[in-house]
Amino acid sequence: MLSQQTMDIVKSTAPVLEVHGTAITKTFYKNMFAAHPELLNIFNHANQAKGRQQTALANTVYAAALHIENLGAIMPVVQQIAQKHRSLGIKPEHYPIVGEFLLGAIKEVLGDAATDEIINAWADAYGVIADAFISTEEAMYQEAEKQEGGWRFFKEFEIANKVVENEEITSFYLKPVDGQVLPEYKPGQYITVQIQIPGEEFTLNRQYSLSRAASKEAFRISVKREDLNDPQGKVSVYLHNQSKVGDRIQVSAPAGDFQLDLASKAPVTFIAGGVGITPLMSMFDTLAALDANRSATLIHSARTAKLHVFDSEISANLEKMPNASYIALNTDEVGYITKEFLEENVSVENDVYVCGPSVFMEAIINHLYAIGFKESQIHFEFFGPAMQLKVNVNA
Repeated sequence: MLSQQTMDIVKSTAPVLEVHGTAITKTFYKNMFAAHPELLNIFNHANQAKGRQQTALANTVYAAALHIENLGAIMPVVQQIAQKHRSLGIKPEHYPIVGEFLLGAIKEVLGDAATDEIINAWADAYGVIADAFISTEEAMYQEAEKQEGGWRFFKEFEIANKVVENEEITSFYLKPVDGQVLPEYKPGQYITVQIQIPGEEFTLNRQYSLSRAASKEAFRISVKREDLNDPQGKVSVYLHNQSKVGDRIQVSAPAGDFQLDLASKAPVTFIAGGVGITPLMSMFDTLAALDANRSATLIHSARTAKLHVFDSEISANLEKMPNASYIALNTDEVGYITKEFLEENVSVENDVYVCGPSVFMEAIINHLYAIGFKESQIHFEFFGPAMQLKVNVNA
């Protein structure tokens, strides 16, 4: 337990962290990777290059300072980050390294303002927060490992098939080399693929949503090819252009807290922007298999008709789902999804699952709040570190 004095000191640093948090986390990552380059085999270099990882960590540190007297308030954030960590193979021995360089970065950025009293208080607080992550992640590792066909950390898979879905997206079917059955996963979850690309110094990790209902034989991920000049593009371009059927890669057990509530019978709407359809397709596919009578609408917004995917699968599912519908929108023709469109096509009684670019999700979620949806009805997923959306819950 933290003393009241420690909690008061940590909480008093929140305004400073709000202003200097990103500078601290940028310094933290720079110094940590310089001292421990081996950790670059774990972290997503693209998220580092884009600044997303630094911003996400700054937001988490700030939230911890605000809620230090009631860390239970940030447990949803801990759970979400722990899912990412478990998927990447983060271990307890990594936490002392993070703590050392995080405290060092606070001291470096804030200078004399970071007194010994403040650093000592944050050291105590970090110990408690780290323990929360370690215990949460260990429970997740055990859960993944104990499932039929489950495992801890990474396992060798081979690319069993490649299917070109459209000019941007290709699906990859991944089978375990040891021939074991695959564990069940929740619709909406993702896996981490770990790849050593020739010429790259470090292994590269990317998290991809599973894009169909759970199968005992193969995972399916559907990958958008990014621009090679984009830091995010290295792995996707390699998978599209160079990987072959029979190639072997390392894969984590499925993870993620963006999951369809299969116990609910409420009508559900899935709203996807671009490749954001992948986790929602898993959800729609699972409903067709397990709860075909549930009322469901799948809305997919893409730039052109050529960029819509899974049309034949969606049609096959609709034949089994008497209360389901599909709406494909081409933004080049009809523009972006508006509040008026949502009012006409989404009942305020529905649960809504949203996935796509951050700007897309911000717009959709703000429209939903404006027409009367409650926060508990809206579920969304980020590709990459969780960022703060500019939404007005009280619209």
